[in-house]
Amino acid sequence: MQEWTGFIAAMRTGGWIMYPLSVLGVLALTIIIERAYVFARFASAPARVLQPTSSADDNRLDRLAPHHAFRRMAAPWLSESDSPLWLREASAQSIASQIERDMGRGLWLLETIVTAAPLLGLLGTIVGMMKSFQLFGGNGLVDPGGVTGGVAQSLVATAIGLIVAVFALFAFNYFSRRLERLMDELELFANARLSALRLQQEARGER
Repeated sequence: MQEWTGFIAAMRTGGWIMYPLSVLGVLALTIIIERAYVFARFASAPARVLQPTSSADDNRLDRLAPHHAFRRMAAPWLSESDSPLWLREASAQSIASQIERDMGRGLWLLETIVTAAPLLGLLGTIVGMMKSFQLFGGNGLVDPGGVTGGVAQSLVATAIGLIVAVFALFAFNYFSRRLERLMDELELFANARLSALRLQQEARGER
């Protein structure tokens, strides 16, 4: 309880700049929670799904969520399809682009917060220092309490801006790396299906 009271007091000390910084912090937290759920729900798959060893492994895809990345990528490679391989490859590339766009949604906003939060903190620092300097009179210091309040405002704004930026930076780097790994896994998944279909066609004497 005491820590929460101290946090509220610090937010008040930071002045009006704390409102946009708070909005950025809440926005970053919302994006992080939402993306964490999306990646956990629609981007993880059993290891055996990556290699088409049997039809039972393909049946695992049916147990995934309807909009799961691997289930979407499996659509062009269904054995009952009569489409030529070149059309299946083109369809897989299109699906991969859609998956990358869907899974990366909101990451640009996290990247923006990484840049914007420290700048807002710096703005708060400038405002706080200007407030302090205005309290110096011609005959010396007029209001010592006001000067220290302005300095405190500048320090709090800078600290909160850096905290929000670092928090968003770690999240952005994690999700970006997770997205890259997902796209690599989808490429391996598609290549394995393509190789299996080519082997089947060669076994049947097709081209």
